[in-house]
Amino acid sequence: MHNLAEVFALDLAAYAVMSNHYHVVLYIDKKSADKWSLFEVIDRWQKIFKASNLAQRYLNGDTLDPCELKALEDVASIWRERLTDISWFMRCLNESIARQANAEDKCMGRFWEGRFKSQALLDERVLAACMAYVDLNPIRANMAKTPEDSDHTSIQQRIRAAILGENYFHL
Repeated sequence: MHNLAEVFALDLAAYAVMSNHYHVVLYIDKKSADKWSLFEVIDRWQKIFKASNLAQRYLNGDTLDPCELKALEDVASIWRERLTDISWFMRCLNESIARQANAEDKCMGRFWEGRFKSQALLDERVLAACMAYVDLNPIRANMAKTPEDSDHTSIQQRIRAAILGENYFHL
């Protein structure tokens, strides 16, 4: 989740990985993505997906003719949009989880019951309430006694960062 978030233009505001599902609160940073160079868009995209030969040539420093460069800019524009899209993030995250689970269970097929659900959090009060819900989910589910003990959660990571004097948020 963290590695994928670094490729996308988003920050993980809160998350909790439960035994059979997870919750995640995301901040989409469209302004940062709009500042990415053509090189950075292609570089980020190819960390997840196979980039085209044209994109590989560009990354290698080869000179492209104006038509090739225009074609690459057009496709990179689509990639930039996808790297700011929650649906694409969830697709990538869920596919990798499903592949790993299927490999562990030596099976094939669908892993998730249905499509993810999302809700826009439009003010700070709602954001804080949602983050608290996510942070406390392992405690409500009796998976941990305290937030510090809740493994695979952002609250545990934020507490550890506070103890070490580090900044958790990139927002």
